[in-house]
Amino acid sequence: MHNDNKHIASAFDRDLEAIQALIMKMGGLVEANIKDAAQALEERDVELAEKVRKSDKIIDKLEEEVNEEAARLIALRSPTAGDLRTVLTVMKISTNLERCGDYAKNLAKRTGVLVNMNPITGAATSIRRMAREVEEMLKLALDAYIQRDVGMANEVRHRDLDVDQMYNALFREFLTYMMEDPRNITACMHLHFIAKNIERMGDHATSIAEQVIYLTTGELPEDARPKGDITSQKMMDVEDE
Repeated sequence: MHNDNKHIASAFDRDLEAIQALIMKMGGLVEANIKDAAQALEERDVELAEKVRKSDKIIDKLEEEVNEEAARLIALRSPTAGDLRTVLTVMKISTNLERCGDYAKNLAKRTGVLVNMNPITGAATSIRRMAREVEEMLKLALDAYIQRDVGMANEVRHRDLDVDQMYNALFREFLTYMMEDPRNITACMHLHFIAKNIERMGDHATSIAEQVIYLTTGELPEDARPKGDITSQKMMDVEDE
């Protein structure tokens, strides 16, 4: 019986490692899409934006694969306690990554519209800086997951506050541009939605970090995501349809 239990545990670990490999592949693609989408916006590169949109389909398929493999693992291995929590956490992480991919795709879609408008001075550079921060947060969150590092996870949570401040500063900047010249309104509205997309990516990276904390300690932080930004979430979801 002891050998049977050891064999089951070994098989579970192998299956889980395979799923985690899919998660890391998914995370790498999402990080690349965030970077490429922001670069496409700044450089007004329609081809790069289209590459991001196509790549999102791969991310979606990976999420489906993660969920299928996780469901199969639960059905075959019947994990309990910590093992079950680990599998469920993996599924939540894949969902957060898929949402980040959707937001990067939305950024790329709006880039295709903005190239036909006069650029707003400095806006694309500021957005790219904000996107770079979120990209780093996501990488850190995934590293925290692999290493089960609560300290790294909490650093992600702290950095999300910086992203929120960047978003608020951009929002005020866009309002100023719109009040100065009504001809800026359409472009600034697109840029505002892009900034909001990136801010939401930061929330999802933070959610991944909080899942790491839950996985490691058994408890979620009291102020865990989502932040309750329901209206903005509904507005973002419309773009995915």
